[in-house]
Amino acid sequence: MRVLVVEDDAELADAIAQGLRQETFAADTALDGERGLENALDNDYDVIVLDRDLPALHGDAVCAKLVAAGCRSRILMLTAAADIEDRVDGLALGADDYLPKPFAFAELVARIRALARRAQPAIPPVLRNADLELDPGRRTAARAGRALDLGPKEFGVLELLLAADGRVVSAEELLERVWDEMADPFSTAVKVTISRLRRKLGEPSLIETVPQAGYRI
Repeated sequence: MRVLVVEDDAELADAIAQGLRQETFAADTALDGERGLENALDNDYDVIVLDRDLPALHGDAVCAKLVAAGCRSRILMLTAAADIEDRVDGLALGADDYLPKPFAFAELVARIRALARRAQPAIPPVLRNADLELDPGRRTAARAGRALDLGPKEFGVLELLLAADGRVVSAEELLERVWDEMADPFSTAVKVTISRLRRKLGEPSLIETVPQAGYRI
């Protein structure tokens, strides 16, 4: 899952992004509204965490422009204001959820996962295929009852492949959705991660390579 954090407090933005990466998300940051809007339109994010009080371009304007552009990313607005009127205004602009500051990080993660599950088609909270099971909320994975010890990128790749429900996922999409904007497009990271995943999943092999197309389960 790929998330964009648009927050003008650099320390807070970095802390949120680092925490999300530990939760197996790919996370990018933007420190003002203009850059946030640019990133959101240029990349396919699952969820955008959008601070409302931003420099350069207010969060309300960013949200309105994203909705007008037909952006499919779910938008979670953050604000220091907790008044009902502020929440109503944010939701009226097209935001999908609203979280006042200060907030508990665990709640932020739970809300991001809930928004991602509202994609079309809806993604179930626990992903299964044959004897393989992955629970993103609990960050657990098992095959035939055997717990799998997966690194963050391995977990993210497996989650995306399972969520695709048999669809072929290209290496480019995996790189874009599981890594972040700093990823080298010529990197072998996807190939190496798939190889490690296959070893950890064991036999019979579940991940199929589709020549010149990508991978699927």
